[in-house]
Amino acid sequence: MVHHIRAKIRSRRSGALALVAAAGCSLAAASCSFAPEPELPQPVADLPETFLESEAVGVYAPSEWWRDFNDPTLDALIDSALVSNLDLVEAVARVEQARAQSGIAWADLFPQVQVGADASRTSQPANTGIGGALGGLGGDSVQAGPRFNRFNFTTYSASLGFSWELDFWGRARNDRRAAVADLMASRADLHAARLGVLSETISTYFQIVDLRERVELTGETVDVLQERETLTETRYDRGLVSSLEMYQVRLDLRTVQASLPQIETQLNDAEGRMAVLLGRFAGRIDDLLGADLDPTPSLGPIDTGIPADLLLQRPDLRAAAERLEAARFRVGARKAQLLPTLSLSGSVGQQSGGLGGLFNAGQWFTNLLAGLTAPIFQGGRLRNNVKAAEAQYIQFAAAFGRTVLTAVYEVETSLMRYEEERERYAFLTSQLEEAQAASDLQARRYAAGVAGYTDYLDALRTLLGVQSTLSEAGTELGLARLAVHRSLGGGWTTEAPQPVLGLVPTQALIEEIP
Repeated sequence: MVHHIRAKIRSRRSGALALVAAAGCSLAAASCSFAPEPELPQPVADLPETFLESEAVGVYAPSEWWRDFNDPTLDALIDSALVSNLDLVEAVARVEQARAQSGIAWADLFPQVQVGADASRTSQPANTGIGGALGGLGGDSVQAGPRFNRFNFTTYSASLGFSWELDFWGRARNDRRAAVADLMASRADLHAARLGVLSETISTYFQIVDLRERVELTGETVDVLQERETLTETRYDRGLVSSLEMYQVRLDLRTVQASLPQIETQLNDAEGRMAVLLGRFAGRIDDLLGADLDPTPSLGPIDTGIPADLLLQRPDLRAAAERLEAARFRVGARKAQLLPTLSLSGSVGQQSGGLGGLFNAGQWFTNLLAGLTAPIFQGGRLRNNVKAAEAQYIQFAAAFGRTVLTAVYEVETSLMRYEEERERYAFLTSQLEEAQAASDLQARRYAAGVAGYTDYLDALRTLLGVQSTLSEAGTELGLARLAVHRSLGGGWTTEAPQPVLGLVPTQALIEEIP
């Protein structure tokens, strides 16, 4: 069984990395290109087979992962955020901008065709230009014969022209592929922004739940301490307790009372941040939050998959990989600019001295021009463009490797934190049971006349303190589970993951661009 699991892990790992590397090779071989061969940065090539802290390596299924919290109120908040959040509106616009840029790069592969019509009127002395070259037909000529003082010309023309730079060295194709890779990166950025909005909405919701619970428990604690203060003062007046005990009770009461405004301020801030996430003004989200919030923390393990899956799941990794591809293609485009370019241009149309002649089939004309130009000296601009592109390629390779290292670190750290928060929550749940039992016991002892009322109030205050701590622990547990989902890539897309660093999805996207 162990060997079977290990073989499965190796198969999935090698499959993901193979998709990452092989797809780029197919594109590189498709046409003449000076782009470097696609290479995996060292951290990507050396991905570990499993996460150190993972309980399960089953396939991670992130679709609508937030429903794992089993909270209808949270689901409604997320649905609203995905529709109204302005960060997502901005990210969508950036995708559309990148799509337009890729369309511009696509246009360089085709001839530029334009239609034109013009009319000209020329009037010049007869002893200049052609007239002067023919011996001076104007009035200053001494030769016999007809004499003309001026030449008048009127010309009408309509033409269809084109110009085309042949992409023999792949400059336009590489620029086009780079632009499409930028588009794919912007799409991944959109998914990353979506994941960020989801995560921020969930974390803010947990904070609101915790702060509301703490406000309520703190208010109850204040009531208990006020009653405790009244009883202590009465006993002090009778000489049953010392002044030190009375001062300590008052100090505890003032400490709790002072903490209440601070908690309420934090609650108002959290609700305001939630309103911004939902695209609303503060104080206008009560219809979504409601009055009773009681999420149930999930304690189950999360199937993490394997580290290689992060290349397909995490949008920041996909964005980094696509930008690396864009930089690679731009190296090829800049190298192609060092070589000669072949361009064609021409026009065809009608030309006549009168408007009626434009419709005469015999008045046609053509013009065709082919040109070959090669850079000789430009002050080092072209070669420095190549060096700059190569340096940028190295930068993006390092950035991609660093992003992969960070992603694996975040997964393992979040898994460790989640496990620790689960243990802490279990301990505090047991502590709450003990505190509840102690409070019930003191209530029964007081009812039986065995214990004093102050003992019951002390037990009740302890119970409220444990409940407050457990509420905070539940929030931390939810945030820890959220961190695991976010580090694994969350549910950033409903589409099937596509290979990166080779642009199989980019190639498919090229077919979509009109």
